[in-house]
Amino acid sequence: MEQMEQILIKAQTLIEALPYIQKFNNKKVVVKYGGSAMLDENLQKNVIKDVALLKLVGMQPIIVHGGGKEISKWVGLLGHESTFVEGLRVTDEVTMEVAEMVLGKVNKNLVQMVEQLGVKAVGISGKDGATLKVEKKLVNGQDIGFVGNITDVNVELINTLIDNDFIPIIAPIGLDDNFHSFNINADDAACAVAMAVGAEKLAFLTDIEGVYTDPEDKNSLISVLTLEKADELIENGFIGGGMLPKLKNCIDAVRKGVSRVHILDGRMEHCLLLEFFTNRGIGTAIINNEGILFEHEKIN
Repeated sequence: MEQMEQILIKAQTLIEALPYIQKFNNKKVVVKYGGSAMLDENLQKNVIKDVALLKLVGMQPIIVHGGGKEISKWVGLLGHESTFVEGLRVTDEVTMEVAEMVLGKVNKNLVQMVEQLGVKAVGISGKDGATLKVEKKLVNGQDIGFVGNITDVNVELINTLIDNDFIPIIAPIGLDDNFHSFNINADDAACAVAMAVGAEKLAFLTDIEGVYTDPEDKNSLISVLTLEKADELIENGFIGGGMLPKLKNCIDAVRKGVSRVHILDGRMEHCLLLEFFTNRGIGTAIINNEGILFEHEKIN
């Protein structure tokens, strides 16, 4: 009897996922992969399994990945110290070379993991096909080295890969007008790619559960956040630290056409599936307005 109940629960879960699979069939979904989920081998495998499943049920996933902690490790091994200005890595020539090598290694490891699941993937950087064009990014007028601000996204290569049944896996490195390499904040890259390809969803895998009205109160997690309410939270000082630029990126992406942006705890196994395919969800979804809420999200 207990075994039959477990089987029925699994069946119910599949039925619950059906309307979401139908709604997002053939739609582009960008996953920004970073944080602690990149450092734990078991979590890595689960994230890649989630993305592969998104592909196999008819979505068109794109991965944009970071690698900041790995870059810091290798910069340290070379005897250099990583320094940051407002969350952005100060990137001299040595650090730029390290960043490009590390991100390239991370990129191909992710490709390998996807291919092991029988799904086709191609790893590129923003340099390939002139996908990410940048200019030097200044922080309050301060030069922080080879850090790029994206000025244009060429979607030709990304769309070619998707049209040929590949999952594009993108490392956040771009070129300026003089063909110099620049490191790009992975959050910025994911937002720019999502907006350029007209993604239906953009998911950030982070080291936090989502957006809270009170970070000290775990019961204050906001499941669905409209742009209006997000602006209110920022204006009233409820959002600070590393969440502030991330939330501003999310707001910008939604304003420029991405239907939903999800902030998820990448440390939770199968967080993408739980957020995308269940009524309850597990993180915070940022949307344009309440008119696009699913029925179960509406408060009567």
